This record gives sequence, structure tokens and C-alpha cells, in this order.
Amino acid sequence: MKRVLILGGTAEARALAAELIADPGVHVVSSLAGRVSKPRLPVGEVRQGGFGGAAGLEAFLAGEKIDAMVDATHPFAARMTASAAEAAARSGVPLLVLRRPGWQEGPGDSWQRVASLHEAAARLRAPMRVFLTTGRRSLPVFTGLPGVWLLARSVDPPEPPVPDDVHVLLDRGPYTVDGELALIREHRLDVLVTKDSGGRLTAAKLVAARELGLPVIMVNRPPLPPGVRLVDTVAAAAAWAQE
Repeated sequence: MKRVLILGGTAEARALAAELIADPGVHVVSSLAGRVSKPRLPVGEVRQGGFGGAAGLEAFLAGEKIDAMVDATHPFAARMTASAAEAAARSGVPLLVLRRPGWQEGPGDSWQRVASLHEAAARLRAPMRVFLTTGRRSLPVFTGLPGVWLLARSVDPPEPPVPDDVHVLLDRGPYTVDGELALIREHRLDVLVTKDSGGRLTAAKLVAARELGLPVIMVNRPPLPPGVRLVDTVAAAAAWAQE
């Protein structure tokens, strides 16, 4: 039986696990980093927690006799992807990266693309009320900016203390356009700062920003390690894993 490791935590990873587990010739192990307190679990065998870098992942691949590995982590999980590429190169286990397509600017959008969170923070000017959806771990990058008020939305609460000029909204997608419109109007927001995560679950904020003429500061995805094979659909990843 072929043993496939899915580095997961995304909707695509859960869909891939469900598709592969239906194949009687494939045993699926899904790994979650454990950064979300109540993650949505895939079907099949699940392990939670980190590997301890590339060396730890390499040891896991050998110990569990993994035949193929699919990195279906978040597009901004650059450290995990780098570890996966290094462990695959050392062990000889084939690696595929599954990433949903990024968002594309369309008619009526007003986007500024930036290379990093720090560059996004540098674009903010007082007085400004910011809709921040870059994740709780990025909050320190944006706090302490004079005259900048933040509505920071995340699944789990950020590490305390939270500054007075930050309002934390705990919520999990999928979101609706009507809900995002109401949120932007209620808090009188001036700009949306987000990462190019892609996907439909959280895209409503971009539609709402377009309808209200709200500018968007979009943080580009980190580059993949050189030589890594990439696909953007679950079907393509499942076909590769079953080969």
C-alpha cells in the first residue's frame, strides 16, 4: 500500500485527503502544525504538531515509510514548505506542492501589491482605520503606528497585551459580501490589508472593498523553493499521488 503524507491545514488538504482515502491502495497521513486551537480535521489518520525542522521531517518520512509527500499548507507557510523541500531532497521522497490560485485584481479594484508585511505597514498613514486580515501572528508588525486604528480579524486571539488602538474580531470564514459590507461600514474603515491567500472562503472582503471603493494593500506570496513541482487543483494533486 502506498503511504502519502499530506502537510495540511487548508481546505485543499482536507479535500485531497478525502479523495485519496477512497483509493484502497493509498494510506493517507495528514499533518497539521497545531497553530489553530480548534482546526477542521481531515478524514483519515491525523498527526498534530511540528516536526522540528527539515531533519525531523526527514526522520518522520523514513520512520513512517512515506512514499510521497504533498505540501498543501497555507500559501504563506514558507518555513514549512522550505523544510519539506529540504527533507524531500535528502530522503528522495517525491514532493508536490498544492497551492490554490492567488487572487487577481479586476475592474473596479484599487490594489497595491507589496512584497512583505513590513512594506504593507509602511504604506499606512494617519489618520487611517484599517481592516487587517493578515493573521494574529502578524499583528505586532502593524501596532504602534501613530494615528492608525486597526480592526484585526483572526480565528484565534493574538498574544497579549493588545494595544488600545486595536480592536480584535474573532471569526472564521466563510464570509459573505453582505457581512463584509456591514463590517466595513460599521467600523468606518479606510483600507483593507490582506495576504494573497486565494480561495473563495475569504474572498468576500475583496468584493466588498470593490463595491465601496476601498483601497486594498495586498501582500504577495513568498516564492517557492527552486525546483519544486507545483499544481493548483486537488484533482491534479490526487492524480500525482496515485501514480
